[in-house]
Amino acid sequence: MMTPHSPHTKYALALALIFAAVTSSAAQIRYASGQNVGPVFEGWERNPDGTFSMVFGYLNRNYEEEVDIPIGPNNTVDPGEDRGQPTHFYPRRQRFVFKVVVPQDWDKTRRVTWTLTSRGRTDVVKGWLNPELELDAGVISENSGGSVLEEGNQPPAINANPKYTVTLPDAVTLTVSATDDGLPKPRPPRQPPASAAAATPTPSPAAPSPPQRRPQGLGIRWIHYRGPGKVTFEPDNVEPVHGKPVEMTTKVSFSAPGTYVLRATASDGQLQTPFDVTVTVMN
Repeated sequence: MMTPHSPHTKYALALALIFAAVTSSAAQIRYASGQNVGPVFEGWERNPDGTFSMVFGYLNRNYEEEVDIPIGPNNTVDPGEDRGQPTHFYPRRQRFVFKVVVPQDWDKTRRVTWTLTSRGRTDVVKGWLNPELELDAGVISENSGGSVLEEGNQPPAINANPKYTVTLPDAVTLTVSATDDGLPKPRPPRQPPASAAAATPTPSPAAPSPPQRRPQGLGIRWIHYRGPGKVTFEPDNVEPVHGKPVEMTTKVSFSAPGTYVLRATASDGQLQTPFDVTVTVMN
């Protein structure tokens, strides 16, 4: 349980303030399209080599529209301009999307700034080594919908061929594999309340079954991370499987030539590991 003075509680409160900064009263109205994308600073991590990673996500204020913002003055990181940020933005809140690594002697007051301009609006977010925004696996799990991190859980391992070339109108077939430590362990299915069971000791055969928890185990999902055209995955994910490795084969087609970055993410339900694949699409 988080106490009012625990690091996770301080993180959650600070993140709520940052998140509020990129929202407005207009966000209470649901827009399918036509809205802008706001950057979000999630926090920072300590790396084993002594460096630090500034971690960013975003809020696409649309509920349906996917927005593209190419690298340049409308999508830039300072310092560096291109620091691996996405150019294709999925709807709504996307957390822990990319990291900017800074050296171990980084000034604790110096900022890493991500600027996004879309739909005529410019939003700027600044990341720095704020002690209250230090991330760890527990914070990431709790803020990604994975609940309290199971003790000993490690992120999955994922592997794929990092580069492909394809000529339109052909599609490319991608194969990715992932392994995990078997944690978190599967939870038992939800049972109906005891009072409900007592009230209906012999349920009708037509009665609905108790609601089940979402599938648990190791899963993989593909997303369009960068690239100028529309990308179609067939399929884009594999259902989670517990206790064994997962391999996924996906057919990917493109609407236009260019250089694309496709991201496969392996998730165990609490922690996740991304793997980026670059596809050169030629006419």
